[in-house]
Amino acid sequence: MEEVKLIIDSSANENADQTLRVVPLTMTIAGQDFVDNEQLDVDQLITEMAKNTEAGKTSCPSINEWLEALEGSKRAILMTITSGLSGSYSSAFQAKEMYEKKHPDSHVIVIDSRSAGPEMSVILNEIKKMVKGKSRFVDLEQKIHDYKTHTHLLFILQSLHNLSLNGRVSPAVAKVAHMLKIDLVGTASDEGKLEPLAKVRGMKRALKEVIKRMTDMKYQGGQVIIDHCKNEKDAKTLKEKIIELYPQAQVIIRSMKGLCTFYAEEGGLMIGFEDL
Repeated sequence: MEEVKLIIDSSANENADQTLRVVPLTMTIAGQDFVDNEQLDVDQLITEMAKNTEAGKTSCPSINEWLEALEGSKRAILMTITSGLSGSYSSAFQAKEMYEKKHPDSHVIVIDSRSAGPEMSVILNEIKKMVKGKSRFVDLEQKIHDYKTHTHLLFILQSLHNLSLNGRVSPAVAKVAHMLKIDLVGTASDEGKLEPLAKVRGMKRALKEVIKRMTDMKYQGGQVIIDHCKNEKDAKTLKEKIIELYPQAQVIIRSMKGLCTFYAEEGGLMIGFEDL
């Protein structure tokens, strides 16, 4: 297969390299913009979020930013954060249509991950394998969609401060959760929305709940990526628990970048995995 350019937005917590282009989203806190790129100071973002008392917002990459990333490619695959949280997919799809019109010999696939963070990376890893394989480019879109039915996202939130400011949970619930040290365990729904699954007291129970949910979601020891926001300790504990149950599991731990930090906040974990 001829060379395929892979482009993803920054919600996947990926670093750009020779094989991958990352297009940044932007977080705005109290009028200050934080661009989710290699130069972002995540500690500063966390500090500003913690003292903020008004709703922050996120901005998706512009059509022009996607077009710029596509420049020079004949075959490309773009993947975005869930369209349930952002306009990134819409921008990327419009860029695809404009690019293909300008370059009639090009073919661009745009994937709505219906997720964020580590689940996107699990899908990306499979896309890389597909691109290196013997499949025809025209068949890849369906193959990616089929694989996506076998990937999942779970998350643990220790703070609901930012979600309450943005109207996703009530301020009263966020306050009570903070006082009682209640952690929220949730998932990305089939529609790509944040879906709470359980409220538990303390991280120990939250990790136990995640393991239970992974089993319910048919996890069998495949690929797992754990992204954390300043919480490597609990990420390592979770990794140990997974490997204890599934010795063959491949578990990677990474730090969140800006967009996932905005939603998960300090102490948060996001777990992406496949059920194959």
